[in-house]
Amino acid sequence: MKHLLLISGLTVVLMVSASTKVFSQNAALSGRDVIVKVDQREDGDDRKSTLTMTLINKRGSKRIRQILSYTKDYGKDSKSIMYFQKPADVKGTGFLSWEYDDPDRDDDRWLYLPALKKVRRISGSSKNDHFMGSDFTYDDMGGRAVDEDEHTLLYEEKIDAQRCWIVESIPKDVEDNMYSKIIRWIRRDALIAVKVEYYDKAGKIMKVLDISDIRQQNSIWTIFKMQMDNKQEQHRTILEFNDIAYNIGVKDNLFKVSTLERGKLR
Repeated sequence: MKHLLLISGLTVVLMVSASTKVFSQNAALSGRDVIVKVDQREDGDDRKSTLTMTLINKRGSKRIRQILSYTKDYGKDSKSIMYFQKPADVKGTGFLSWEYDDPDRDDDRWLYLPALKKVRRISGSSKNDHFMGSDFTYDDMGGRAVDEDEHTLLYEEKIDAQRCWIVESIPKDVEDNMYSKIIRWIRRDALIAVKVEYYDKAGKIMKVLDISDIRQQNSIWTIFKMQMDNKQEQHRTILEFNDIAYNIGVKDNLFKVSTLERGKLR
């Protein structure tokens, strides 16, 4: 399972008192074991949701966008498509993503721009560009195969009374990746990261992702709200998920470039 949520990642060894953490040498699981658990967690065969994206600049000014999204799993791979519904200046903009579990295979991503009536393929260094002015890159919007990174279980601690594994992930393709490392605080019960820190090439913190609302829907742990805080650019993006539905029989023909070019899903 590779999607927004996981959308993601984290490191500097944190200076936390020994009484609040359990180091990985005492743990039964490795860092990779934890990430595999996250990757394989139950999230339905397909999903539909509407998203509210709020962009907040350093002056506090807001821009709000509405998005319709569909995702479907194909074994260990997945496909997703989303369209901007509002406001008028971005309406009809679409994003199609095919995510592959094979670490040696690049994901396929396309962006449709209605003003140009043109589909742009997202590849190479473009994956590090910001998605539609947000604080998420195109790479963040999808996910990474487990073995694209080296994972280390640093320790365990509680966040809001929830036990978490803290895992550091360092990309193997360091030259092509904008992050030098990523650290995730992963809830043991939900197998979802509740906090993610992203570090730049100089080892300085770049962004922090907070997932503040996780609940069960149809017996599936589900993210309802997250915020990406870009520390270096003093900009924030809030994503709120609504009308979430699982296993609704999403059709395969949604996930085609020809569908993207229509500029709408229905």
